[in-house]
Amino acid sequence: MIKTDILIIGAGPTGLFAVFEAGLLKLKCHLIDALPQPGGQCAEIYPKKPIYDIPAFPEVLAGDLVDNLMKQIEPFQPGFTLGERAETIEKQEDGSFIVTTSKGTRHHAPIVAIAGGLGSFEPRKPPITNLSDFEDKGVEYIIRNPELYRDKKVVIAGGGDSALDWSIFLTDIASQVTLVHRRNEFRGALDSVDKVQELKNQGKIKLITPGEVIDIVGEEKVEGVSIKQGADVYNLECDHFIPLFGLAPKLGPIADWGLEIEKNAIKVDNSLDYQTNIPGIYAIGDVNTYPGKLKLILCGFHEATLMCQSAYQRIFPDKRYVMKYTTVGGVTGFDGSKKEAPKAVVKAID
Repeated sequence: MIKTDILIIGAGPTGLFAVFEAGLLKLKCHLIDALPQPGGQCAEIYPKKPIYDIPAFPEVLAGDLVDNLMKQIEPFQPGFTLGERAETIEKQEDGSFIVTTSKGTRHHAPIVAIAGGLGSFEPRKPPITNLSDFEDKGVEYIIRNPELYRDKKVVIAGGGDSALDWSIFLTDIASQVTLVHRRNEFRGALDSVDKVQELKNQGKIKLITPGEVIDIVGEEKVEGVSIKQGADVYNLECDHFIPLFGLAPKLGPIADWGLEIEKNAIKVDNSLDYQTNIPGIYAIGDVNTYPGKLKLILCGFHEATLMCQSAYQRIFPDKRYVMKYTTVGGVTGFDGSKKEAPKAVVKAID
């Protein structure tokens, strides 16, 4: 039995930052994640994709953000149960919880914070008969390492932000980038649409709209795709076909925990602490929903901070916590290490 103060389900950016905020309150954390490494989507789906809306970072790669968060929480020595999915939860007589994973690992904590992002993901696949025959042989649904496409001919299908962003990004890596979309209009950000059009005009992207990839050409690996445009069907040579039609999120077993669910997200009270309908269970980050919710990493950090404050009061109802800015109190790790706050400089005035 693994015992901790706050059991965090999900080791993405929001879950990792919750460890830091809990550490400032001297609360110990343990994290469960079905993925084999911390970082969530940032590590598994787009580690090399730049993020532009993290404060103080004009641009940071998703994988680097995870590395920085791991370094930030290192003094607080969190525990990890990785490669295992949280399956069941049992409420104890004292109000605490026991969570058991898919491999039978049991965790006991007075507080459970669900930070599972959008849940587990499955790619939405286009209806191409022989598509599965070429998976990992030139067909990829997620771009994990852009260097795989260095000097290769790449065909991307899709009309959302992911298809647009990766088409733009790969122009500096692949020898040829072709973007195929079933409509003339795109669903992505307008500046991304404008950028793709600009790159098309420069001859750096081949844009096929309206069009649809209907078949994969090749023997043992992808050698091309068949594209339908109106009544015409023709083959286009390529090394990789990347259909980016989004990922279908699923809450998994958490959906059966008695939590109030709305549109595949967990409803929380955002007026105070992001607690669910079950006292002691919180939901933070993309997994939750409330009026005005924005699915941003920045918002998840904010929610994690308030969640930890509420958790402290639940664990120590008779204690009054006085918040101190880290610029004043510094950061003291559980191993005794301390990052001192700078001493105030007082200048005498004659």
